Amino acid sequence: MEILGIDIGGSGVKGAPVDLDRGELLAERVRLETPQPAKPKAVADLVAQVVKGFDWKSPIGVGFPGIMRRNIAYTAANLHSSWIDRDLGKLFGDVSSCPVGVINDADAAGLAEMTYGAGRGQSGAVLLLTLGTGIGSALFIDGHLYPNTEFGHLQFKKTIAEKCASSAARKERGLSWTEWGDDLNELLIHLKRIISPDLVIIGGGASSKFERFGSRIDCDLRVVPAQLMNNAGIIGAALAGREI
Repeated sequence: MEILGIDIGGSGVKGAPVDLDRGELLAERVRLETPQPAKPKAVADLVAQVVKGFDWKSPIGVGFPGIMRRNIAYTAANLHSSWIDRDLGKLFGDVSSCPVGVINDADAAGLAEMTYGAGRGQSGAVLLLTLGTGIGSALFIDGHLYPNTEFGHLQFKKTIAEKCASSAARKERGLSWTEWGDDLNELLIHLKRIISPDLVIIGGGASSKFERFGSRIDCDLRVVPAQLMNNAGIIGAALAGREI
């Protein structure tokens, strides 16, 4: 089965057709810069560009950085408050003329890793963290998703977690990968106190740099990089599109 997956983030909108039998992209992904301010119409126009670029006429799955219930956005992390309470299935469906399913972006990445990647066949509690503009999270218990966890917004070091340990925070603070790895390790220790996951998967753009900070992870947890790396969000969004 082939579905177009689109991953909306604070810095980029990425998309590609996905072969769901193999969990692989069928074409080179397209990436467009997220407009600032990232309001619904401007981002929806980018979604329409991705759809048109692939001449797509079939179902679409979209990963969105916010709490999602039945295609309605309840939050909009790192975007704009005007997203809140919008029906994103209708918004993206109107601009694409395709049926659309929308899921939290980190939940999408988690589904991809649990289906095809580092979490495949894993039992117990599995936590995926996407480290990019912010920190997204996806929690699975014996393979079942507990949606919309948003652990990146936990109180941490007198602020919230993503202000300390996201990829964007590393750049803003001018940290080396090893220095940043120390902060990430502290966050993992904090999360261990709350949920004690059996496996932690590091996703997002940082997953491809794991060898540069992985040696700093000393939290008595099993921590591995995402196997699908930065394509996990696209592939997982396509999985959500299958459920329309």
